[in-house]
Amino acid sequence: MSLCGDLFASTARILHVAGVDEAGRGPLAGPVAVAAVILDPGRPIEGLDDSKKLSLKRREALFPLIQARALAWHVELVPADEIDRINILQATLTGMCRAVAALRPAARLARIDGNMLPPGLPCPGEALVGGDAREPAIMAASILAKVSRDRWMQELHAAFPVYGFDAHKGYPTAAHLAALAHHGPCPAHRRSFAPVRQALHAQAIA
Repeated sequence: MSLCGDLFASTARILHVAGVDEAGRGPLAGPVAVAAVILDPGRPIEGLDDSKKLSLKRREALFPLIQARALAWHVELVPADEIDRINILQATLTGMCRAVAALRPAARLARIDGNMLPPGLPCPGEALVGGDAREPAIMAASILAKVSRDRWMQELHAAFPVYGFDAHKGYPTAAHLAALAHHGPCPAHRRSFAPVRQALHAQAIA
């Protein structure tokens, strides 16, 4: 184990350290998902990694293990209307605060993936650039956030199948943009995002 890893492991034994990560900042529809996880050093989970580096099958296998073995976990879904009201960055930071605040037992330190600390955290925080490749608790959070959001988008697909949410999960793929131009936005589209605004404008003048 690296010196950096030794430091993280030592801190985790002393404190309830929460890893925090998000999924879904870039899509045109659906919530941004933020997860916070406090791992239990006595119940290790093999195979944790940044969710983007894991297959769908592996993420789905790790999801219940994290829920079962973590000391605490919480997933916060910040909906599209709130994203539109306060912008995606503020929605993500707000979701981080809510996720950490919901943990029981409470976190004594939050390690956030990225270079920003959200104001209003209920405990001290550290911003870790590339944290989803360095800190196991952040890896676990990234998996919970990604799987939770993907499942939500599957449910949205069942309600609005014309957009293909099951395939692109709301990201601005060519197929999604074409469906948006043809059908206009659904209630879960983020109206503050430029392609959705353009589709609304096109509908208004049609």
